Amino acid sequence: MPLCHAPHPLYKRSNDTVKCDDPFCALFHGYTVSRSNLPKQCVYVVAHADHDFSLGVIIRDLFPFKLTNGNTIIPRLGFGCGFYHDFGDGVHPPFTDGVLALGNRNTTISAQLSKLGLMQNIFGHCFSAQEGGYVFMGDDIVPSEIVWAPLLSYDDYVLGPAELRFDGQATGVEELEIYFDSGSTCTIFSSRAYVALLNGLNRTINRNHLKVANDDKTLPVCWKGTKAFKSIRDVENLFKPLVLSFTNSTNVQLLLSPEAYLIISDRGNVCLGILSGADFAMTDTITIGDISMQDQIMIYDLENHQIGWAPANCNELPKFS
Repeated sequence: MPLCHAPHPLYKRSNDTVKCDDPFCALFHGYTVSRSNLPKQCVYVVAHADHDFSLGVIIRDLFPFKLTNGNTIIPRLGFGCGFYHDFGDGVHPPFTDGVLALGNRNTTISAQLSKLGLMQNIFGHCFSAQEGGYVFMGDDIVPSEIVWAPLLSYDDYVLGPAELRFDGQATGVEELEIYFDSGSTCTIFSSRAYVALLNGLNRTINRNHLKVANDDKTLPVCWKGTKAFKSIRDVENLFKPLVLSFTNSTNVQLLLSPEAYLIISDRGNVCLGILSGADFAMTDTITIGDISMQDQIMIYDLENHQIGWAPANCNELPKFS
């Protein structure tokens, strides 16, 4: 499904609300709460790593899906319909219709489709740095050059252990657990990794005569040049790539190019799209957010309990034979 411009008109909610005593509601254990103003309704609450917060009810409705063979199916699926959203400090509310939850649980859209025998429990996404992209479900799109790493948990999308390398050099930061959360806008580094990153970036900043832009509050850390930057292409040669190397796997690395951790602010400054885990009570973990998944095809294979990725042109929908 291609990503479209948003927001769209509000969804007209289905009357098929999941009740508290419905077995489907029980599958949301850990996410459901009791609300006195919503008696007998299955109410959920979800918080993402960057403090985005959503509250709503679980409902069922018909979902049309176009299959790769050209056929269309319209199963009735359960999902969360949010009526309250809060966004993390320092981040502008995104222009979105909502969040399609595709977590590692039996309640997700892909898990429900798999249970109905319509596809394998595999899904993926490809976010373009140019605001396009697509989401897919099933195993029809698995490039041969994909790099796979095994999941460490049955509850979260977490890989590891990994070490952080900057500009091809070891930083001394090792034994990191890497969480993948496409619901988070920014990437979040543990305190140790964040300090090591800033140390490496400061050498880059000094070498290229950039200055800290304290008056730019777009993100916690921004720099300005001798003139305003218009795009990431203006600075991509000034900054070095980051690498997360998975120490228990052979030749498995996640490369973060400058485009995967920098943005250009409205003031024409370059800002660091990686936040400090000290503000999120994170230790020895890294959360990979949307910014670091751009122009990568990400595949979540829950059949084989692994995550894969590869560079991709996310501006074009894949072609099917």
